[in-house]
This record gives sequence, structure tokens and C-alpha cells, in this order.
Amino acid sequence: MRSYQRPARILTTGATVLVALAACSHVTPPQVAPAPPVTAKHTTAWEDSVVLTQMAADRRAAEAAKAAADRAVAAEQAALGQMTFFSFDQAVLTEQDKATLDAKIPVLLKNPDVQVQIAGNCDDRGSETYNLALGQRRAAAAKRYLVDHGVDGSRITIISYGLEKPIAKGDTEQSWAMDRNDQFVIIAGNVRAQPGTD
Repeated sequence: MRSYQRPARILTTGATVLVALAACSHVTPPQVAPAPPVTAKHTTAWEDSVVLTQMAADRRAAEAAKAAADRAVAAEQAALGQMTFFSFDQAVLTEQDKATLDAKIPVLLKNPDVQVQIAGNCDDRGSETYNLALGQRRAAAAKRYLVDHGVDGSRITIISYGLEKPIAKGDTEQSWAMDRNDQFVIIAGNVRAQPGTD
């Protein structure tokens, strides 16, 4: 009798294992809900036109701002290049000369990297030596005025050409008056548009 009980017990245990394995094989994994499909946001023709209109307005505004900045820079460069003129045999700044220099001062103060050269010139009357000294005094007078009004003197160099570089031809009072001048040239740096320029 004992010899038949052991196989039955083994069969029973084996059947239990098989049933358990079968039960495990039928366990379904948890279901994950699929992500909703991504659809592009629908815009109406009116919304599209509003966006396009705003983009065009922004572009026009940017172009207008750039044009205004370019005009401001051109005006400031022109102010720096404006010459001063002197009476015969004089190195004294006239009121008109001072007004011309006054227009240069804010440009130079806003653009600290800009350096200028002032060249003093004379008409062709008198000796070369005398006119070189007179041209030097004329250039020095303009530099002194700018420095007295806050411009760093190290940014300004002066030179005299005397009677060597006339800008007018002829021997008339009008042409001589044109030749008695200080000329201003940017030798380093650039005039740049300033924030808020309009």
C-alpha cells in the first residue's frame, strides 16, 4: 500500500505546479491607454491675417528705426567734419566757429573711441614758415575749445599744413577766406548710433 501512495503524491504535486503555471501564463499585462493623436492647432484665415499684419508692421518698424539711426549717424559724422574759418592773419575763434565746435562736442562725448585730427590751414599770402605757425595756432585754438568743453585732449591731434593745401582756387577774397580754415578728420573709431536714437 505504501508503494502506491508516493507516486500519487508526486502526481498531485506535479498537477498543482502545472495548474499554477497555466494560471500564470494567462495573466494579461496592464493596459496603457494610447496617447491622443497630436493635431495641429487650427487657425482661421482671420487669425492668420492678424499674424501676418503684425509681422509686416514689426518689419516696417525695424526698417524705420534702422533708417533713423543711419540718418542720425550721418548727421553726426557731418557735424564732426564741419570746418571752422578764420579772419585774415587771425587764429581767434569767431562765434560761428564756436557754434560749429559746439555741434561736435556731444558727438565726441557719446563716442569715446573716436579720435580726430585738426588740421590748420592758411591762404597763400605770406611766407611758408609764417603760415605753418599760423595754421598750428588755428588748430590749437579749436582743440583748446573742445578740451575746455569736456573732450579728452588725448583724443585730439593737431597739425598745420600752412598754405600747402588750399581748397579754393583763385586769388580773390572769397577763395582766400575758404582757405583759412581748420579741417577735422576722424583718425580712429567710428560714430555709432546711440540707444534711443530716433
